[in-house]
Amino acid sequence: MAEVLDGALTAKDFETDQEVRWCPGCGDYSILKQVQKVIPELGVKREDVVFVSGIGCSSRFPYYMNTYGMHSIHGRAPAVVSGLKITNPDLSVWMITGDGDALSIGGNHLIHMLRRNFDINILLFNNQIYGLTKGQYSPTSEEGKNTKSSPMGSLDHPFNPAALCIGADSTFYARTMDRDPIHLRTILSRANAHKGTSMVEIYQNCNVFNDGAFFGMTDKATKGEQTLFVEHGQPLVYGANKEFGIKLDGFTPVIVSMDSVSEDELWIHDENDRGKANILVRFYQDPSLEGNFPRPFGIFHTEERACYEDLLIDQVETAKVKFGRGDLNELLRGKSTWTID
Repeated sequence: MAEVLDGALTAKDFETDQEVRWCPGCGDYSILKQVQKVIPELGVKREDVVFVSGIGCSSRFPYYMNTYGMHSIHGRAPAVVSGLKITNPDLSVWMITGDGDALSIGGNHLIHMLRRNFDINILLFNNQIYGLTKGQYSPTSEEGKNTKSSPMGSLDHPFNPAALCIGADSTFYARTMDRDPIHLRTILSRANAHKGTSMVEIYQNCNVFNDGAFFGMTDKATKGEQTLFVEHGQPLVYGANKEFGIKLDGFTPVIVSMDSVSEDELWIHDENDRGKANILVRFYQDPSLEGNFPRPFGIFHTEERACYEDLLIDQVETAKVKFGRGDLNELLRGKSTWTID
Protein backbone atom coordinates (compact mmCIF):
# COMPACT_ATOMS: atom_id res chain seq x y z
CA MET A 1 0.00 0.00 0.00
CA ALA A 2 1.10 3.59 -0.60
CA GLU A 3 2.54 5.44 2.39
CA VAL A 4 -0.08 7.34 4.39
CA LEU A 5 0.57 10.95 5.34
CA ASP A 6 0.34 12.41 8.82
CA GLY A 7 -0.33 15.93 7.54
CA ALA A 8 -3.57 16.63 5.70
CA LEU A 9 -3.71 17.63 2.06
CA THR A 10 -6.58 19.56 0.50
CA ALA A 11 -8.30 19.59 -2.87
CA LYS A 12 -6.26 22.67 -3.74
CA ASP A 13 -3.06 20.64 -3.41
CA PHE A 14 -4.21 18.45 -6.30
CA GLU A 15 -5.00 21.30 -8.70
CA THR A 16 -2.41 22.11 -11.37
CA ASP A 17 -1.53 25.36 -13.11
CA GLN A 18 -2.88 24.02 -16.40
CA GLU A 19 -5.90 25.67 -18.00
CA VAL A 20 -8.77 23.18 -17.89
CA ARG A 21 -9.73 22.85 -21.53
CA TRP A 22 -13.08 21.15 -21.76
CA CYS A 23 -16.14 22.72 -23.35
CA PRO A 24 -18.01 25.05 -20.95
CA GLY A 25 -20.71 23.02 -19.23
CA CYS A 26 -19.04 19.65 -19.82
CA GLY A 27 -19.70 17.04 -17.14
CA ASP A 28 -15.96 16.38 -16.88
CA TYR A 29 -15.58 19.50 -14.73
CA SER A 30 -17.80 18.01 -12.03
CA ILE A 31 -15.95 14.70 -12.06
CA LEU A 32 -12.57 16.45 -11.81
CA LYS A 33 -13.77 18.53 -8.85
CA GLN A 34 -15.04 15.48 -6.96
CA VAL A 35 -11.87 13.48 -7.60
CA GLN A 36 -9.78 16.39 -6.33
CA LYS A 37 -11.89 16.38 -3.17
CA VAL A 38 -11.65 12.62 -2.61
CA ILE A 39 -7.93 12.06 -3.26
CA PRO A 40 -6.76 14.12 -0.23
CA GLU A 41 -9.03 12.02 2.00
CA LEU A 42 -6.97 8.95 1.10
CA GLY A 43 -4.04 10.36 3.06
CA VAL A 44 -1.55 9.30 0.37
CA LYS A 45 1.43 11.39 -0.70
CA ARG A 46 1.00 13.09 -4.06
CA GLU A 47 4.12 11.39 -5.39
CA ASP A 48 2.53 8.01 -4.66
CA VAL A 49 -0.55 8.76 -6.77
CA VAL A 50 -0.62 8.23 -10.55
CA PHE A 51 -3.31 9.06 -13.11
CA VAL A 52 -3.07 7.39 -16.53
CA SER A 53 -5.43 7.97 -19.43
CA GLY A 54 -5.94 6.85 -23.01
CA ILE A 55 -7.34 9.14 -25.72
CA GLY A 56 -10.52 11.18 -25.59
CA CYS A 57 -11.95 14.25 -23.87
CA SER A 58 -11.76 12.53 -20.48
CA SER A 59 -8.14 11.60 -21.13
CA ARG A 60 -6.92 15.14 -20.52
CA PHE A 61 -7.55 14.38 -16.85
CA PRO A 62 -3.90 13.73 -15.83
CA TYR A 63 -2.97 17.29 -16.87
CA TYR A 64 -5.30 18.64 -14.20
CA MET A 65 -4.24 16.43 -11.29
CA ASN A 66 -1.14 17.59 -9.40
CA THR A 67 0.24 14.05 -9.20
CA TYR A 68 2.34 11.88 -11.45
CA GLY A 69 0.44 11.03 -14.61
CA MET A 70 0.55 10.01 -18.22
CA HIS A 71 -1.61 10.68 -21.26
CA SER A 72 -1.03 7.39 -23.10
CA ILE A 73 -2.36 6.10 -26.43
CA HIS A 74 -5.80 5.11 -27.65
CA GLY A 75 -7.20 2.11 -25.79
CA ARG A 76 -3.84 1.12 -24.31
CA ALA A 77 -4.07 2.69 -20.86
CA PRO A 78 -4.78 -0.78 -19.33
CA ALA A 79 -1.38 -1.99 -20.56
CA VAL A 80 0.35 1.05 -19.07
CA VAL A 81 -1.32 0.83 -15.65
CA SER A 82 -0.81 -2.95 -15.51
CA GLY A 83 2.92 -2.57 -16.09
CA LEU A 84 3.09 0.30 -13.64
CA LYS A 85 1.35 -1.67 -10.89
CA ILE A 86 3.60 -4.69 -11.45
CA THR A 87 6.82 -2.66 -11.21
CA ASN A 88 5.67 -0.46 -8.31
CA PRO A 89 2.74 -2.11 -6.50
CA ASP A 90 2.76 0.45 -3.68
CA LEU A 91 1.44 3.23 -5.94
CA SER A 92 -2.18 4.40 -5.89
CA VAL A 93 -3.03 4.02 -9.57
CA TRP A 94 -6.07 5.54 -11.30
CA MET A 95 -7.03 4.94 -14.93
CA ILE A 96 -9.19 7.49 -16.73
CA THR A 97 -11.01 6.38 -19.86
CA GLY A 98 -14.15 6.94 -21.93
CA ASP A 99 -16.77 4.75 -23.57
CA GLY A 100 -14.94 4.90 -26.90
CA ASP A 101 -11.40 4.53 -25.56
CA ALA A 102 -12.28 1.63 -23.23
CA LEU A 103 -14.96 -0.27 -25.12
CA SER A 104 -13.89 0.07 -28.74
CA ILE A 105 -10.18 0.07 -29.54
CA GLY A 106 -9.33 -0.75 -25.92
CA GLY A 107 -11.99 -3.39 -25.31
CA ASN A 108 -9.69 -6.40 -25.36
CA HIS A 109 -7.20 -4.73 -23.03
CA LEU A 110 -9.99 -3.79 -20.63
CA ILE A 111 -11.52 -7.25 -20.20
CA HIS A 112 -8.18 -8.91 -19.54
CA MET A 113 -7.22 -6.27 -16.99
CA LEU A 114 -10.53 -6.86 -15.20
CA ARG A 115 -10.08 -10.63 -15.01
CA ARG A 116 -6.48 -10.28 -13.82
CA ASN A 117 -7.63 -8.00 -11.00
CA PHE A 118 -4.81 -5.52 -10.57
CA ASP A 119 -5.29 -3.24 -7.56
CA ILE A 120 -6.21 -0.12 -9.53
CA ASN A 121 -9.16 2.24 -9.91
CA ILE A 122 -10.83 2.73 -13.31
CA LEU A 123 -13.09 5.71 -14.00
CA LEU A 124 -15.03 5.18 -17.23
CA PHE A 125 -16.68 8.41 -18.41
CA ASN A 126 -19.71 7.35 -20.47
CA ASN A 127 -21.34 10.09 -22.57
CA GLN A 128 -22.55 7.74 -25.33
CA ILE A 129 -20.72 9.69 -28.06
CA TYR A 130 -17.25 10.37 -29.46
CA GLY A 131 -16.81 13.94 -28.26
CA LEU A 132 -13.14 14.62 -29.02
CA THR A 133 -13.53 13.72 -32.70
CA LYS A 134 -16.69 15.80 -33.00
CA GLY A 135 -19.71 13.61 -32.53
CA GLN A 136 -19.56 10.16 -34.08
CA TYR A 137 -21.61 7.38 -32.48
CA SER A 138 -19.74 5.34 -29.87
CA PRO A 139 -20.01 1.74 -28.58
CA THR A 140 -22.61 2.86 -26.02
CA SER A 141 -24.74 5.02 -28.33
CA GLU A 142 -28.33 3.84 -28.57
CA GLU A 143 -29.67 2.12 -31.68
CA GLY A 144 -31.01 4.63 -34.20
CA LYS A 145 -28.66 7.39 -32.96
CA ASN A 146 -28.24 10.08 -35.64
CA THR A 147 -24.65 11.33 -35.72
CA LYS A 148 -22.09 12.49 -38.29
CA SER A 149 -21.03 8.88 -38.80
CA SER A 150 -24.58 7.49 -38.70
CA PRO A 151 -26.75 10.09 -40.48
CA MET A 152 -29.57 7.60 -40.98
CA GLY A 153 -29.31 6.18 -37.48
CA SER A 154 -26.86 3.77 -35.89
CA LEU A 155 -27.47 0.09 -36.59
CA ASP A 156 -25.15 -1.11 -33.83
CA HIS A 157 -26.49 -2.75 -30.69
CA PRO A 158 -24.91 -0.76 -27.84
CA PHE A 159 -22.48 -2.17 -25.34
CA ASN A 160 -23.73 -2.54 -21.77
CA PRO A 161 -20.61 -1.64 -19.72
CA ALA A 162 -22.05 -3.13 -16.53
CA ALA A 163 -22.80 -6.48 -18.18
CA LEU A 164 -19.39 -6.48 -19.83
CA CYS A 165 -17.59 -5.91 -16.52
CA ILE A 166 -19.58 -8.50 -14.58
CA GLY A 167 -19.05 -10.96 -17.44
CA ALA A 168 -15.29 -10.35 -17.32
CA ASP A 169 -15.33 -11.25 -13.60
CA SER A 170 -14.66 -7.74 -12.37
CA THR A 171 -14.31 -7.75 -8.57
CA PHE A 172 -15.93 -4.30 -8.18
CA TYR A 173 -18.41 -2.55 -10.43
CA ALA A 174 -20.38 0.62 -9.64
CA ARG A 175 -22.33 3.24 -11.57
CA THR A 176 -22.73 6.91 -10.68
CA MET A 177 -23.24 10.25 -12.47
CA ASP A 178 -21.61 13.65 -12.92
CA ARG A 179 -24.63 15.59 -11.63
CA ASP A 180 -24.82 13.86 -8.24
CA PRO A 181 -21.56 14.93 -6.55
CA ILE A 182 -22.34 13.39 -3.14
CA HIS A 183 -23.08 9.98 -4.62
CA LEU A 184 -20.05 10.29 -6.92
CA ARG A 185 -17.68 10.98 -4.01
CA THR A 186 -19.14 8.09 -1.99
CA ILE A 187 -18.57 5.67 -4.88
CA LEU A 188 -15.04 6.96 -5.49
CA SER A 189 -14.13 6.37 -1.85
CA ARG A 190 -15.57 2.86 -1.87
CA ALA A 191 -13.77 2.07 -5.12
CA ASN A 192 -10.43 3.16 -3.70
CA ALA A 193 -10.98 1.08 -0.55
CA HIS A 194 -11.50 -2.04 -2.67
CA LYS A 195 -8.45 -4.30 -2.96
CA GLY A 196 -8.52 -5.18 -6.65
CA THR A 197 -9.69 -3.62 -9.89
CA SER A 198 -12.53 -1.23 -9.17
CA MET A 199 -14.56 -0.20 -12.21
CA VAL A 200 -16.66 2.94 -11.83
CA GLU A 201 -18.88 3.90 -14.76
CA ILE A 202 -19.81 7.59 -14.63
CA TYR A 203 -22.66 8.95 -16.73
CA GLN A 204 -21.26 12.21 -18.06
CA ASN A 205 -23.08 14.79 -20.14
CA CYS A 206 -21.51 15.97 -23.40
CA ASN A 207 -23.39 19.23 -23.79
CA VAL A 208 -22.06 19.86 -27.31
CA PHE A 209 -22.56 16.57 -29.18
CA ASN A 210 -24.99 14.59 -26.99
CA ASP A 211 -26.61 17.07 -24.65
CA GLY A 212 -29.28 15.68 -22.34
CA ALA A 213 -28.54 11.99 -22.87
CA PHE A 214 -29.04 11.36 -19.15
CA PHE A 215 -31.20 14.34 -18.14
CA GLY A 216 -34.17 12.10 -17.35
CA MET A 217 -31.99 10.49 -14.68
CA THR A 218 -30.55 13.75 -13.36
CA ASP A 219 -33.37 16.32 -13.48
CA LYS A 220 -35.35 16.60 -10.24
CA ALA A 221 -38.71 16.26 -12.01
CA THR A 222 -37.95 12.82 -13.44
CA LYS A 223 -35.00 11.48 -11.45
CA GLY A 224 -37.15 9.66 -8.88
CA GLU A 225 -38.96 7.53 -11.47
CA GLN A 226 -35.97 6.84 -13.70
CA THR A 227 -33.25 6.01 -11.17
CA LEU A 228 -32.77 3.32 -8.55
CA PHE A 229 -30.02 3.84 -5.99
CA VAL A 230 -29.02 0.46 -4.61
CA GLU A 231 -27.46 0.04 -1.15
CA HIS A 232 -26.18 -3.13 0.44
CA GLY A 233 -28.78 -4.71 2.71
CA GLN A 234 -31.55 -2.33 1.61
CA PRO A 235 -34.72 -3.10 -0.41
CA LEU A 236 -35.01 -1.92 -3.99
CA VAL A 237 -37.36 1.05 -3.63
CA TYR A 238 -37.65 4.04 -5.94
CA GLY A 239 -39.97 6.83 -7.10
CA ALA A 240 -40.36 10.50 -6.20
CA ASN A 241 -42.03 9.42 -2.96
CA LYS A 242 -40.59 5.90 -2.83
CA GLU A 243 -43.89 4.56 -4.05
CA PHE A 244 -42.46 1.73 -6.17
CA GLY A 245 -40.46 -1.35 -5.31
CA ILE A 246 -38.91 -4.29 -7.14
CA LYS A 247 -39.26 -7.90 -6.11
CA LEU A 248 -38.15 -11.14 -7.69
CA ASP A 249 -40.54 -13.67 -9.21
CA GLY A 250 -38.09 -16.54 -9.47
CA PHE A 251 -35.30 -14.89 -11.44
CA THR A 252 -37.52 -12.24 -13.01
CA PRO A 253 -37.66 -8.72 -11.48
CA VAL A 254 -41.14 -7.27 -11.15
CA ILE A 255 -42.18 -3.67 -10.43
CA VAL A 256 -44.74 -3.41 -7.62
CA SER A 257 -46.59 -0.66 -5.81
CA MET A 258 -45.52 -0.15 -2.22
CA ASP A 259 -49.23 0.01 -1.35
CA SER A 260 -49.52 -3.67 -2.14
CA VAL A 261 -46.36 -5.15 -0.56
CA SER A 262 -44.15 -4.78 2.47
CA GLU A 263 -40.43 -4.07 2.27
CA ASP A 264 -39.73 -7.61 3.48
CA GLU A 265 -41.16 -8.94 0.20
CA LEU A 266 -38.84 -6.85 -1.96
CA TRP A 267 -35.48 -7.66 -3.50
CA ILE A 268 -32.84 -6.88 -0.86
CA HIS A 269 -29.64 -5.70 -2.49
CA ASP A 270 -26.55 -7.80 -1.79
CA GLU A 271 -23.25 -6.46 -3.14
CA ASN A 272 -21.73 -9.94 -2.89
CA ASP A 273 -24.39 -11.74 -4.96
CA ARG A 274 -23.02 -12.07 -8.51
CA GLY A 275 -26.18 -13.84 -9.68
CA LYS A 276 -28.42 -10.92 -8.78
CA ALA A 277 -25.86 -8.48 -10.20
CA ASN A 278 -26.28 -10.21 -13.55
CA ILE A 279 -30.00 -9.45 -13.38
CA LEU A 280 -29.48 -5.89 -12.17
CA VAL A 281 -27.24 -4.92 -15.10
CA ARG A 282 -30.05 -5.78 -17.57
CA PHE A 283 -32.80 -3.64 -16.05
CA TYR A 284 -32.87 -1.14 -18.91
CA GLN A 285 -31.91 -3.47 -21.76
CA ASP A 286 -33.91 -6.69 -21.30
CA PRO A 287 -36.90 -6.69 -23.71
CA SER A 288 -38.57 -9.48 -21.75
CA LEU A 289 -39.14 -7.26 -18.70
CA GLU A 290 -42.54 -5.63 -18.36
CA GLY A 291 -42.70 -1.98 -17.37
CA ASN A 292 -40.31 0.94 -17.44
CA PHE A 293 -37.54 -0.21 -15.15
CA PRO A 294 -35.38 2.47 -13.53
CA ARG A 295 -31.64 2.72 -14.21
CA PRO A 296 -29.67 1.32 -11.23
CA PHE A 297 -26.89 3.36 -9.60
CA GLY A 298 -24.52 2.35 -6.82
CA ILE A 299 -22.31 -0.67 -6.22
CA PHE A 300 -23.68 -3.60 -8.20
CA HIS A 301 -21.14 -6.19 -7.12
CA THR A 302 -17.93 -6.56 -5.15
CA GLU A 303 -15.91 -9.59 -4.14
CA GLU A 304 -12.49 -10.50 -2.81
CA ARG A 305 -9.93 -12.14 -5.07
CA ALA A 306 -6.15 -12.17 -5.14
CA CYS A 307 -4.53 -9.34 -7.10
CA TYR A 308 -2.35 -10.18 -10.09
CA GLU A 309 0.65 -8.15 -8.94
CA ASP A 310 0.69 -9.88 -5.54
CA LEU A 311 0.54 -13.32 -7.15
CA LEU A 312 3.32 -12.38 -9.57
CA ILE A 313 5.60 -11.09 -6.80
CA ASP A 314 5.04 -14.31 -4.81
CA GLN A 315 5.82 -16.37 -7.90
CA VAL A 316 9.06 -14.46 -8.52
CA GLU A 317 10.17 -14.92 -4.90
CA THR A 318 9.39 -18.65 -5.11
CA ALA A 319 11.49 -18.90 -8.27
CA LYS A 320 14.41 -17.15 -6.57
CA VAL A 321 14.31 -19.60 -3.68
CA LYS A 322 14.09 -22.59 -6.03
CA PHE A 323 16.55 -21.54 -8.75
CA GLY A 324 18.56 -18.63 -7.31
CA ARG A 325 18.56 -15.06 -8.57
CA GLY A 326 19.67 -16.03 -12.06
CA ASP A 327 21.94 -14.35 -14.55
CA LEU A 328 20.39 -12.34 -17.39
CA ASN A 329 23.55 -12.46 -19.50
CA GLU A 330 23.72 -16.23 -19.16
CA LEU A 331 20.04 -16.53 -20.02
CA LEU A 332 20.46 -14.47 -23.19
CA ARG A 333 23.60 -16.31 -24.31
CA GLY A 334 22.02 -19.70 -23.68
CA LYS A 335 23.59 -23.13 -23.59
CA SER A 336 22.35 -24.53 -26.87
CA THR A 337 24.21 -24.17 -30.18
CA TRP A 338 23.33 -25.18 -33.71
CA THR A 339 25.51 -25.96 -36.66
CA ILE A 340 24.07 -25.19 -40.08
CA ASP A 341 25.64 -27.04 -42.99
